[in-house]
Amino acid sequence: MSVSEKAVALHATCNCAQSVLCALGEYTGLDEETAKRVAKCFGQGMRCGEVCGAITGSLMAIGLACPGADANAITRTFKEKYEFVRCSDLLRAAQQKRCSEFIGYCAELAEQYIQENQ
Repeated sequence: MSVSEKAVALHATCNCAQSVLCALGEYTGLDEETAKRVAKCFGQGMRCGEVCGAITGSLMAIGLACPGADANAITRTFKEKYEFVRCSDLLRAAQQKRCSEFIGYCAELAEQYIQENQ
């Protein structure tokens, strides 16, 4: 199962930030329970529609795996593809809930970034 697929599958029982961070556990060294606790409050744009939790989860993983990482690379790439980074803007623009798509994409982006910069 790819990291993207694992993140999407985890979303059945986790929020978006947890799903991405847990799926990237092989790179971060975090066990699943710790990852869930760390990312608990970051789903749904920190529970208030701000930065997409999937982006936040990917940045947490990158920060753990690649000290000195450039967070702008991930947010810029995501924004180029989806136009927004705020959860509320993404959901409004999509006119439907596409969280699984965002989660899978962020997990894939983070994995690629980590592999290239570790």
